[in-house]
Amino acid sequence: MPPTHISIDRSLTQAEFDLFARLSGDDNPIHVDPDFSSRTRFGRTVAHGLFLCSILRGLAGQVRPGARQLSKDVRFPAPTYTGEMMRFTAELVGEADGIAQVAVKAQRVADGVVTCEGVFEMGAAA
Repeated sequence: MPPTHISIDRSLTQAEFDLFARLSGDDNPIHVDPDFSSRTRFGRTVAHGLFLCSILRGLAGQVRPGARQLSKDVRFPAPTYTGEMMRFTAELVGEADGIAQVAVKAQRVADGVVTCEGVFEMGAAA
């Protein structure tokens, strides 16, 4: 039986931000240019929101193996920076008619600030 809750701790790197930018085509300087980013309100580069969602989707897939993602509703209340330990979690919070609701969250370990949170709906594989 798969877990109903899973979490991992991981620190993201600038090299990962750069690779995600190359793969996605989203090379916004806020993600890939430390010099530019240092002059913004963030003060340094920040993660792509979809990079965070990709990590969280991987965890949701462990909570519901083989399921496909039907929808996601996420928000990004704070930035995620390089070099900070993050805790990524996915938890089954409901299931009806073959559709599971998996709550997801990315949270800085040092201060508990949530940087991404939401719900993925997961359904039967196609």
